[in-house]
Amino acid sequence: METNRQKKIGNVLQKDLVDILQGEVRKNGISNLVISVSKVSVTTDLSIAKVYLSIFPQDKAAEILVAIRTNTPLIKHDLAQRVKLQLRKVPNLIFYIDDSLDYIEKIDNALSGKDNPIDNPDLLEKRKKS
Repeated sequence: METNRQKKIGNVLQKDLVDILQGEVRKNGISNLVISVSKVSVTTDLSIAKVYLSIFPQDKAAEILVAIRTNTPLIKHDLAQRVKLQLRKVPNLIFYIDDSLDYIEKIDNALSGKDNPIDNPDLLEKRKKS
């Protein structure tokens, strides 16, 4: 269970990471790309922050995630400049793709009858644990 301090730091990091990532997209003139930070969870010792990203369009997600991971030191530096008055040390950032929206969409389609797993059991697949 997250403490209030972890939640507050996660929220601060989330807001600033959205600004940094969207700013980079705008600055580089990339159109038709939306990167949103769906969640930031911070470890109890505040040394690691897991950042979950939703990237649209979904087909570019893996490519964008690789680019973000290679630029993690620059992103951390920009983040440190923004939160230097609030945090002594910025946690190490680990980026992940947030697939919860896809999972919710599959459930919604199954419930609405589009992809009924009762009629076609081959549609069922095991959910990957990350």
